[in-house]
Amino acid sequence: MFGPLLERIATELDRGEIPYMVIGGQAVLLYGEPRFTRDIDITLGIDTDRLGDLDRAARSAGLELLVDAETFTRQTMVLPCQDPTSGIRVDFIFSFSPYEAEALGRACAVTIGHTSVRYVGVEDLVILKVAAGRPRDLEDARMVMAKNPGIDRTLVERWLGLLGDSLGTDFTGVYRGLLPRGE
Repeated sequence: MFGPLLERIATELDRGEIPYMVIGGQAVLLYGEPRFTRDIDITLGIDTDRLGDLDRAARSAGLELLVDAETFTRQTMVLPCQDPTSGIRVDFIFSFSPYEAEALGRACAVTIGHTSVRYVGVEDLVILKVAAGRPRDLEDARMVMAKNPGIDRTLVERWLGLLGDSLGTDFTGVYRGLLPRGE
């Protein structure tokens, strides 16, 4: 169900030269264990000045916009869409911070069908999940770390420290609390 939609979206984002990576529950499915998710979250490496390009790519992928793109997206930095056939929601998230630019550079190409789809790297998925901080996100981070014991902990701790310092939150402590005892 998700595969053909991800293929269409990736094709159109690539055609529009819009840098992106699939994050959230879809990335957890890739790096962790199967779990229920009914949406697709995609981080974009562009500012809202390219909203028109994204609008064209989304429509070309067969998606319907769920909001007035101009007003809602410029206020929230998110363009929510939906695939009318499957009912799957797709949220495009505008991101252009130094962290996200670096994370986009580490994104991994995964072949789905005949299409290369860019997914967030495993370390960056852990960083995003810890920074989100909701119980479900923290459980996702714990499970992804358990399934991928060779992750670059130095990278994770460096970025969690920087993000935590900028937001006044101890993300590094939260991360360390998710590690198995003795690590």
